[in-house]
Amino acid sequence: MPGLPSLGVPELLIVLVIILLIFGAGKLPEIARGLGKAVGDFRRASQGFDLEGEQGEAEEKTKE
Repeated sequence: MPGLPSLGVPELLIVLVIILLIFGAGKLPEIARGLGKAVGDFRRASQGFDLEGEQGEAEEKTKE
């Protein structure tokens, strides 16, 4: 989008410091673990949709 600026290193550092202040250092590993698990689940789910789409396309081509 042309109106949205990209985030650079200084902005990301500010966000990380704010998160550290809000949640504390003890909670960060738990939050990172949960975020990593969510990203992994999302990737697995999206790969499943890709495989289903490819299988559907292959079935349609064999019907023709």
